[in-house]
Amino acid sequence: MTTPDVTVTVIVYNDAARLPRAVASLRAQTHENIEIVISDDHSTDDTPAVARELAAQDHRIRYLRLPENSGGCSAPRNRAIDIARAPYLMFLDSDDELPPRAVESLLAAHREREVDFTMGAVRRVRVDNGRRSTWMPHLVAERRTLDGIGADPRLLFEHLSTSKMYARAFLDRHRLRFPEGIHYEDQLFSAQSYCLAEAFTIIPDTVYVWYIEPFAAAASASISNQRHKVSNVRDRVHVQRLIDEFMAGSGHEGLREDKDYKFLKHDFRMYAGDLPYRDENWLGAFAEIMNPYLETLADGAYARLPRPERVVLQLLRDGRLTDAQLAARGLGHGVAPRRISADGTGAAYWGDTVPSSERARRELDVSDLELDTRPFPLAHFRHEITELGRGPGAAVSLAVRTYDPGLRLPVGPQRAALLLTPGRRRMTVPFRLDPVRPGVFEGRVQLDLSTARLSLQGFAGVRHPLLRLEQQGLAHSGLLLAPVDFPVTTTRVEYRSGALPHDVVIEPEGRNPGRLQIRWRPVGVTARLIRPMVRKVALPKVRSTARLVGSLLK
Repeated sequence: MTTPDVTVTVIVYNDAARLPRAVASLRAQTHENIEIVISDDHSTDDTPAVARELAAQDHRIRYLRLPENSGGCSAPRNRAIDIARAPYLMFLDSDDELPPRAVESLLAAHREREVDFTMGAVRRVRVDNGRRSTWMPHLVAERRTLDGIGADPRLLFEHLSTSKMYARAFLDRHRLRFPEGIHYEDQLFSAQSYCLAEAFTIIPDTVYVWYIEPFAAAASASISNQRHKVSNVRDRVHVQRLIDEFMAGSGHEGLREDKDYKFLKHDFRMYAGDLPYRDENWLGAFAEIMNPYLETLADGAYARLPRPERVVLQLLRDGRLTDAQLAARGLGHGVAPRRISADGTGAAYWGDTVPSSERARRELDVSDLELDTRPFPLAHFRHEITELGRGPGAAVSLAVRTYDPGLRLPVGPQRAALLLTPGRRRMTVPFRLDPVRPGVFEGRVQLDLSTARLSLQGFAGVRHPLLRLEQQGLAHSGLLLAPVDFPVTTTRVEYRSGALPHDVVIEPEGRNPGRLQIRWRPVGVTARLIRPMVRKVALPKVRSTARLVGSLLK
């Protein structure tokens, strides 16, 4: 048989439904001289039958079945490497795809210059709404060849093995294989690859399509979507320690601060956004696993983080777990602390007491947030729903508390409004916030969802109300934090103002930042018939033609 140029391994476990799509993306590659190895981690569903049928359809496909389930991605990849016949290797998960020119583009980069691996852009596609984005776009924006990871340590953030084509000789020379028996194997494998590679080429072309299921059922969620498990925290920290040991043993200690920053900014940050939704036992276990490792990280890595993230980290390290939950609400969305304290030096600290240790004062000093001096439209406030109840019909009654730790609002009642925009038409509900003590205001507002102005075809989607404040002709809009555990409410909004009837769901967002969330869904026969017809008429080409005809008739 002709020696293939590239071996692409598809790892699979109990994924008979999606495996054909992944393999079809390989059979459609513009570079045809490839070997396809389906490496099955001892599936117990119809995967073996599907894989054998696929192999019978194309002589380039080989089916490899492991004698027992390994419980991870490493073993099926390593067994495939052992039997691969090509000088270049790629890896694909059975729930993802390769775009048609992926192999051609990465192989061309190898042939242009001899390097240890080539890598390209990853397109992320959310399966719940179809939204597309590029993974770490700033790292793959231009074509370049680097002589080692030291030329751009930021690439440690791009730790996917599936976005790369490896020279087999490079992997064999360093006896580089995926670590078996652990999760987050890509992080260790990629860190080793970056450090050991003498040169690698980056191309801006999309070479991988990664399907994201953020709300997958717990039983089928990917490892990275199982952050609710304490074992997940333990696995992630364990692999970080292995990376640290490798860097120390291979002479790459100079990269430690960059690697630590990546862990804090990426890995820890994902857990931080979940903290408000965890119970006391989980938080205790999380701190017990995480804090000893946090003590080993470089101070310079902490200093590179945004202040709100440093606050959460320090509160966790100090054992102030409830405060850490509070600080994590709205993380990354300009949400202010409830209170700040001062020590007479001009510094402002998170919380109602001045920290006692030097490290805590350094990390909890929020002076750089400029709470008292930022331009009003960019000011930091904290808006919390303290009570939520049902009103008549489709109305929701909200008790709102606003925290103004920078004392930006004048003494006295404040004019406020809730802003909600289902579709393209904004709904504004004015109300008043009254002062209860310096820097704290409270008010009540009734949000009648039946008064929302919708278009003829109605609205299907999710919206989060904003709270607007005005001062001296300037406006500030901030998100509205909801109680994390209030019961989900569903109401029917009947036919109104020409729009379809809707089921409307009022619920907590369920993840960072934890806003009040309102979901509309058109219902009834009109939703099934009229809505598709109106949307068809509203296609861009039809709208453009209508505008052109209208301009000619003027």
